[in-house]
Amino acid sequence: MKIGVLTSGGDAPGMNAAIRAVVRTAISYGMEAYGVFDGYKGLVENKIRKLERNDVGQIINRGGTILGSSRLKDFVKTEVMQVGIDNLRNLGIDALVTIGGDGTYRGAMDLTRLGMPCIALPGTIDNDIASTEYTIGFFTALDTAIDAIDKLRDTSFSHQRCTVVEVMGRNCGDLAIYSGIACGAEIVITKDTGYDRETVLKQVQQARKVGKRHLVIVVAENITDVTLLAKDIQENSEYEARASVLGYIQRGGTPSAFDRILASKMGSYAVELIRKGIGGQAVYAKSMDVGYIDIFSALGVDSKPSDLYNYLPRLN
Repeated sequence: MKIGVLTSGGDAPGMNAAIRAVVRTAISYGMEAYGVFDGYKGLVENKIRKLERNDVGQIINRGGTILGSSRLKDFVKTEVMQVGIDNLRNLGIDALVTIGGDGTYRGAMDLTRLGMPCIALPGTIDNDIASTEYTIGFFTALDTAIDAIDKLRDTSFSHQRCTVVEVMGRNCGDLAIYSGIACGAEIVITKDTGYDRETVLKQVQQARKVGKRHLVIVVAENITDVTLLAKDIQENSEYEARASVLGYIQRGGTPSAFDRILASKMGSYAVELIRKGIGGQAVYAKSMDVGYIDIFSALGVDSKPSDLYNYLPRLN
């Protein structure tokens, strides 16, 4: 049996650990493992080669992805996907492991429909795959955000400032809520909390009245312009205000122990599923266990806001 593995979409710390687990688990069972370079774009361009154990050595602690990643808008077209499938079949590859976010899942779902069974692993710092409790890369990105916010807090306290920090997450507020609580942010703004300019300004003014020396506000991306919010706060309160956008720094860096272990478990588990003839599935994490769910359902699972939101009023 031959299997392929690719990473697609935004890179996430721990992807390399997952690749390593797929390749070495496959080889341990006498299977052949093939790396698809540069995601679905590389799949269509036939950037595929066989990987040996040594090819994935010394990568478990590296951020990013050794296979590379890209986005291919035309991959939604059946004729384009068929080119990728033909490239896999010409090499005798029986199944494909895909590592990425919701766009990667949709690609894997479509490939499965066309006859190439896929196992999808959730690799994204946004933690926005509803079928899994945690995604590969989330906790490393969280650690990065916490480290940055802690440093900004030092300056915020020293200068009696209000610091507004934007974290990533696209349409998911998990990075904001987790980092906000971990750093003791006074205000956290996400899609789930909602955003009202006047309410935020009143909260800032009230904090000044009760003698708070400084404030930290954590905002999920795509909610509001944090630079304008900081300007509003400075004009409508006694705080000096500054905005910081953490941006892509959250994607890089050495994966945390949790992400290395999670990625290794998921990668090995994906190979086990393929060995059993199981395809068209997405691997998920629940607590410290892994399981699988039909890939056609993985993106449609109802997603509820983190229960951490319940603690915000008391912690702040």
